Amino acid sequence: MSTGKVVLLCGSPRPGGNTAQVLGECAKVLEREGIETETVLLGEMRILSCTACGLCTEGECALDDGLNEIIGKIREAEGFIVGTPVYFGTARGDVTAALQRIGMVSMASDSFLSRKVGGPIAVARRGGHTATLQELLMFFLINDMIVPGSTYWNMVFGRTPGEALGDEEGMRTVRRFAENVAFLIKKLR
Repeated sequence: MSTGKVVLLCGSPRPGGNTAQVLGECAKVLEREGIETETVLLGEMRILSCTACGLCTEGECALDDGLNEIIGKIREAEGFIVGTPVYFGTARGDVTAALQRIGMVSMASDSFLSRKVGGPIAVARRGGHTATLQELLMFFLINDMIVPGSTYWNMVFGRTPGEALGDEEGMRTVRRFAENVAFLIKKLR
């Protein structure tokens, strides 16, 4: 059973960097709306790529790198948001590796991602946002998840830590996205 929580996966290796700060603002909005949040820092882990072993039918991944703990948190939550910095026009490799394995476990077992509310947020210095959002949206959509919109795409510009918070339009978009995630979770209860 779900807990009324949203898990935010921070794909940045920098705990105080722009991606973490943007997700922090997102979490503030969700909590203001009465939704509990938990942020998981992927940069503190060493996530392996899927080996296509087929052993995930029991609801866990056979690889022992800590991802099963994240899967457990997502399984119990009502929402899932992924924030990633953009590296060379795409999401970080460990972010996509984690999402591929999370999706494989969900599809091979009990479809725990189905109808969870969430979506991606991309943070970059200059470009690559749209390609990254498109890449990450594939994960949400193929896993039967509900992705709310906002006033623009969930992209924020910034290079040095704190600079992203100064992107007024980007932060307004992310805050509205968080409001919409909370709105949908409450409607679906």
